[in-house]
Amino acid sequence: ARYDDPLLEEAGLVIVQGDEGPEQKRYDRFRDRIMFPIRSVKGEVIGFGGRVLDAGEPKYLNSPETPVFVKGRELYGLYEARASLREKGYALVVEGYMDVVALAQWGFGNAVATLGTACTADHVKKLLRFTDHVVFSFDGDAAGRRAAARALEAALPHVNDLRTFRFLFLPAEHDPDSYVREFGQASFEDQVSAAVPLSAQLVHQCSEGLDLTQAEGRARMLAQARPLWSALPSCALKTQILAALARTAEMPLDELSRLWGLSAGPSNKPSRPGWSARSAPASPARPLTRTPQDQLVRILMANAGLWDSLSPEDHELLSEVPSWQGLALQWLERTLTDQGVQEWPVLRQQLAEQAEPFAEKVLQLIDGSDIVITTSAEDLGSALQQLRRSLTLEKADTLRLLGRR
Repeated sequence: ARYDDPLLEEAGLVIVQGDEGPEQKRYDRFRDRIMFPIRSVKGEVIGFGGRVLDAGEPKYLNSPETPVFVKGRELYGLYEARASLREKGYALVVEGYMDVVALAQWGFGNAVATLGTACTADHVKKLLRFTDHVVFSFDGDAAGRRAAARALEAALPHVNDLRTFRFLFLPAEHDPDSYVREFGQASFEDQVSAAVPLSAQLVHQCSEGLDLTQAEGRARMLAQARPLWSALPSCALKTQILAALARTAEMPLDELSRLWGLSAGPSNKPSRPGWSARSAPASPARPLTRTPQDQLVRILMANAGLWDSLSPEDHELLSEVPSWQGLALQWLERTLTDQGVQEWPVLRQQLAEQAEPFAEKVLQLIDGSDIVITTSAEDLGSALQQLRRSLTLEKADTLRLLGRR
């Protein structure tokens, strides 16, 4: 391409100063820098990174964002790491492309790097296409701790019981490049093996700097943990983390559950097979609405994890639900598709922010009633059967009325 080609400017390779004309200046953005091609997951070069050769600043420079290069979505080295991700069984996320290069030389071809931004949910989502196990590596200084906090927030919506996210903190004076060069491959492997699991990192992050021997410190820890915990999809790990937070706060699990508007917590008594634990209402319940549509909205809103158990025939049936209940189920499907499974307190908050009339009706239906937090698949199946019969009768009535005309 010619040096005055507008595409060079659009791609971020050339910087233009001044208006068009003889006074306009164009110069190479990456002059005097070592160039690192940034590839998409398909192998296409979509941007560049450049490291300065002398003591100039900034030390590292990336291409600006373009129509094909968005830093919050791309990971340096992911295209090259695909085979190693399968061999190693996990992805190692670091903060710089020099770390990726050094680690690859020392046997860690599964390393990838963010591109001058914090780790985002899009980064995590992209990695999970290749592996269910992710290790985030950070420097042990304050900046590394802040980066870890952002990575934790990015990972939370993608947690389930088959995925693992761990957090590796190197000594404050080291990054992965310097550490592996000084101590070697085996020592770095040991660091990876000792990485902190997400559950422990969440509790530690919310407790850091607080005096947990005092009630005020424990209360602040819970206040900081609640939005993070709420971002977790419904899964066994979420329940385990709630229990860990209760232990750290020196509070019974059922009290913390009530404080956060959840069920009273799991009973210590063994339950009979096929039965699910039900929480007793804190106050006299309003009479249950008797329509099958209302019951399905009640069950699926309070137990969104059951949505994945619905068959294609069930989804077709739900698409026929009329009135505000149908709108509520459509909203729930969109929300779960975009965000993953969410607990009722999270869905309730989102509904409260909706301006649609159906949202108010859902809140009226569920709030203050004897809502069952742990409904079984059998309860859902029964409600679906009732709905199917109800809609069939309605159609038959409609046909009879039409036949009389």
